[in-house]
Amino acid sequence: MELAGGCHCGAVRYKVNGAPMHVALCHCTDCRKSAGAPMVSWAMFKAGQFELTQGEVTAHNSSGASIRNFCPKCGTGVFFTNDENLPGIVDVQSATFDDPDQLPAQVHIQTAERIGWMAQAHALPQFARFPGEQ
Repeated sequence: MELAGGCHCGAVRYKVNGAPMHVALCHCTDCRKSAGAPMVSWAMFKAGQFELTQGEVTAHNSSGASIRNFCPKCGTGVFFTNDENLPGIVDVQSATFDDPDQLPAQVHIQTAERIGWMAQAHALPQFARFPGEQ
């Protein structure tokens, strides 16, 4: 399986070859603060499966050995590495794939740090667009 993806503005592009080790929804505080979102979806690959094919990323050490790589133009988080805890691994923000439906989430991780209301978020009312639109 070969999948491609990139940032919001298109300056950064990448591809992966092969199946991910897993796809996880991460609820840790570091991910939430970095993304400005209640959780982030990650597809974990061995470093040799990942290739940056266009552009350059800016790296930010977000905590200890955690390195977040993002587009310097639009700010989209693209991938994460941590050579201490995850040597030889590249975690790709799976929503940045051109077709993120190809890699559905398999697990929730770091739920000890999850925002309380996220545990029941699936039970909230749902609208195809905005409330009141038809």
